[in-house]
Amino acid sequence: MFALPSSDRPAPTSVRPSPPDDSIVDLRFRALLGEAAWARLPPAVQKRFSKRLKPGAVVLYAGEVTETRLSRAGKLLSFLARVIGAPLPLDNGMTGSAVVAVTEDTRLGGQVWTRTYARPSGRFPQVIHSAKCFLGPTGLEEHVGYGFGMSLAVSEENGALAFRSTRYFLAIGRFRLTLPRWIEPGAIEVIPRDEGGGAFVFSLALRHRWWGELIAQTARFRDC
Repeated sequence: MFALPSSDRPAPTSVRPSPPDDSIVDLRFRALLGEAAWARLPPAVQKRFSKRLKPGAVVLYAGEVTETRLSRAGKLLSFLARVIGAPLPLDNGMTGSAVVAVTEDTRLGGQVWTRTYARPSGRFPQVIHSAKCFLGPTGLEEHVGYGFGMSLAVSEENGALAFRSTRYFLAIGRFRLTLPRWIEPGAIEVIPRDEGGGAFVFSLALRHRWWGELIAQTARFRDC
C-alpha cells in the first residue's frame, strides 16, 4: 500500500458500527434448540445467541488461541482447503491473539463470522470467513465459500450449545449437490462453553471415521 503525501490525504473519519439493538431479540437459535433445551442454557449464553444485529452493527469477541493440533492427515486437508479460502487452521501448534467479528447479512439470511488468528512470527494472520444461514434440512448451514458448506445440528449439552456437521454440500446458484460420505473431510464439532464473567471457551474438533482426529483447536474469548 502506498502512502499519500500529507497534503493529499483525506481527513480522518471515525468508523463506529452501531451496537446490537437490545430491544430486538433474535429468536432463531432459540427456535432451533427448543424451549426446554434453551431454558437450560446460562443467561450469558442465551444473551450471546439472542443478539439481533442491525445493518452496520458488529459484535466483537477478543481472546487468544491456546492450543492447535493437526495430525499429518489434518495438515494435508488444511493445505488442500486453501483453494476454497483456507477455512481450517493452517499451523500445528498455532497459538496467539484472536478476534471474531459477527455481522448480519439479510441477503444471505444469516450472520457472517470473520475470525482473525495470529500466526507464527513473520507470517500474516489467518482470516477465516463463513456465514451461518438459517436454511436447509437442519435449519442451520455454515457456508465457507466457493459454494461449499455443511448442514449443522444444534443441541444443548451441559449448559453449552453444541454445533455438529451432518452433511456437506456444494451449492452454486440453484444447483445443489450433497457430497457422498466417502469424500467428506470428517465430522466437525464446535462447542462454545461459557466460563462466566463474559468469558467463554471455544473448542473445535474435526474427526474422520478412518483417520481419527485430524484437527483440534481451543481458544478463550471475552465479550467486547
